[in-house]
Amino acid sequence: MTTTDGLTGLLDVIQVALDDPEAGPAGLAARAHLSRFHFDRLVAAATGEPPGALRRRLLLERAAHRLITSDRTVLDIAVEAGYGSHEAFTRAFQRSYGIPPTAVRRRPPLTFRELELPCPSGVHFQPPGGLRLPAARQETPMNVLQHLVDHHVETLTAIIDRAGTLDDTVLDRPVTVSVETIDEQPTLRSLINAMVTQEEHWLSALRGGEWPDESDRSVSGLAARHAVAGRDWRAFVARTLAAGTLADTFVDTTCTPPTTHTLGGTIGHVITFAAVRRTLAIGALHSAGITDLGAGDPRPYLDAAATA
Repeated sequence: MTTTDGLTGLLDVIQVALDDPEAGPAGLAARAHLSRFHFDRLVAAATGEPPGALRRRLLLERAAHRLITSDRTVLDIAVEAGYGSHEAFTRAFQRSYGIPPTAVRRRPPLTFRELELPCPSGVHFQPPGGLRLPAARQETPMNVLQHLVDHHVETLTAIIDRAGTLDDTVLDRPVTVSVETIDEQPTLRSLINAMVTQEEHWLSALRGGEWPDESDRSVSGLAARHAVAGRDWRAFVARTLAAGTLADTFVDTTCTPPTTHTLGGTIGHVITFAAVRRTLAIGALHSAGITDLGAGDPRPYLDAAATA
């Protein structure tokens, strides 16, 4: 129960109880279907605070937020925080924040994070009515960049797989859009080929090679090409991020005349153009009745990667 999932379950009980001023430690334990002793021990082990202290702190953080974002009276906010009087609330608030509630209302902080009280767990009130849990590990911009590349490669694999169930008429049907796009007269097949060729092209450029052979545009051929290029592209990005060489440059010999690019700029270019083509390709699959890939949104993928 000290895992992230277990902590989330315990905090769900405490979060729901924030709106119940009468909820005491025994009541919280009962809602979690645990004995009072077991509930107190688990919460204290996971957060470093007994359930009562954790709940009181969260209620004070919520009260501080409401002081600067609402026109409720201090007494109303005090009652919502579980205090029986203006005076009791003011004493508790000043003890925690070092200033009375009226001072926070007169001089609101620059950010809501400044309203967070020190605690060992990193669990804080998250406006408007939730809790914010600390991540299980640090997620850097480099991690996010790698996840975006991984998501694209895996989604393109899925797009090609679904395209294999369609006949040539559907694969070569024009994808009609109401504005100009980055590709002329796109079809599902041409969009997939453009995404695969993009991987092959930049890998070849990085190796000092020529424009890749994109003659095999059958679905099986596209799948085989992407299996190699997608794998190598992910590996290139991982090596670049690990080495911290995003600002390094290379000469693109596939261009006439040859052009110099940075490694980071190239990765950003591929992510951006791939996202446009991927969205159109998934839209074409939707039109053909294949909807299990959703919208191709990377957010769930990144969410899962961050909490894995």
